[in-house]
Amino acid sequence: MSGLLNFFKTAPPAPSLGRFDQRKFTFLRWQTFLAMTLAYVTFYVCRLSFTVAKSALVELGMTPTELGMIGSALFFSYAIGKLVNGFIADHANVVRFMSLGLLLSAGMNLLMGFTTNALWLTLFWGINGWAQSMGVGPCAVSLARWYGSKERGTFYSMWSTAHNIGEAVTYMVIASVIAGFGWHAGYFTTAMLGVAGIVVILLFMRDSPQSAGYPPISVIRDEPQEIEEQQGSVFKNQLLSLRNPALWLLALASAFMYIDRYAVNSWGIFFLQQAKHYTTVEASGIVGVNAIAGIVGTILAGVLSDRFFPRNRSVMAGFISLLNVAGLALMLWLPRSNYTDILSMILFGATIGALTCFLGGLIAVDISSKKAAGAALGTIGIASYAGAGLGEFITGVIIDRTSVIEAGKTLYNFHSLSQFWIGCGLISTLLCFITAGIVARRHSLAQAHSVG
Repeated sequence: MSGLLNFFKTAPPAPSLGRFDQRKFTFLRWQTFLAMTLAYVTFYVCRLSFTVAKSALVELGMTPTELGMIGSALFFSYAIGKLVNGFIADHANVVRFMSLGLLLSAGMNLLMGFTTNALWLTLFWGINGWAQSMGVGPCAVSLARWYGSKERGTFYSMWSTAHNIGEAVTYMVIASVIAGFGWHAGYFTTAMLGVAGIVVILLFMRDSPQSAGYPPISVIRDEPQEIEEQQGSVFKNQLLSLRNPALWLLALASAFMYIDRYAVNSWGIFFLQQAKHYTTVEASGIVGVNAIAGIVGTILAGVLSDRFFPRNRSVMAGFISLLNVAGLALMLWLPRSNYTDILSMILFGATIGALTCFLGGLIAVDISSKKAAGAALGTIGIASYAGAGLGEFITGVIIDRTSVIEAGKTLYNFHSLSQFWIGCGLISTLLCFITAGIVARRHSLAQAHSVG
């Protein structure tokens, strides 16, 4: 048992800058970052393969209810796993931990290609959700270990684009494989990509600067650490992070933001079809714009935050959230127009990408001990997906109770739903600014204490 624990244990810290080689250190950082990002792309492909296989499974006789049951299994296991595995990742060798998660995810995709039994598929996809949660925590921990506060925003935002790239690979490559060779081949191809990701992790990713013979990044970048963080264990730092009120306010802000994120992802096409009478193809094209805009918005926001708000990104998140609400309002309340609807999705997509990066993890890492980055991310993660699930349920109830049937046709009134979605966005904005105030006060007290 002790051997197994030692396998996942991270390396002890190196004490000084005595053997520091700047060129080699920079090379190792880039190597680790690119390997981690590429591997997370394959994680995302392993998460989305079921989505593109749905139509083929329906043709084989599976019902929408069964598909919903299978899909929800990943959703719930991922939310819980994000919290649990986030705490574990702080203690772990992230290279081994992440590769094990991808191996498990690839294995579940392989098994998905051998059966159409709904119960077995639900079990496999639920296990895959847990395996998926073993990917995001190690990435956040790795970014905290390798990058200082004044550069972490740029690299965290660039890593976040792996979500969008993974979606593109799934919808183009895996969907094409399924169309040409069947749903079995789609899962098998996904599993092969997962194995390729494992090879990349093991060959090119490093656990931490200490594992490569360098001191911690706080020493290299000459960044101050709190006394408790310097002296305390990983577990103690995790507990200290959970006592931070800013982390819990940030979790609530992320939960309300995720309601609007999945409102557009899950219901945007439906809204444009029913409220503005677009065809399915037209509505899909308009909503699809937000994914492309998200890549640009995420990277741009990360770079700007490093330059102007490295110690308190919550301020920038608050203003971005206001723009996000404006984009959503354009879609909901302006009459049909291709130009304004596309503009609304550009604005919404760019800002939701930045907010997913900021509220979904980056700020949590900033305001928590670097020894507790995984725990902080896990706390944010379970709150975010709880918000998404609750928002999905409330949205469905509102749509159902505000619709009427006339002459055998269902008519939808989106007035109440629009107020709910906009209200969630405004609450998230307010919580961002309150979080910013708490963070600013903590910095002031810390500075006063150091001077005293």
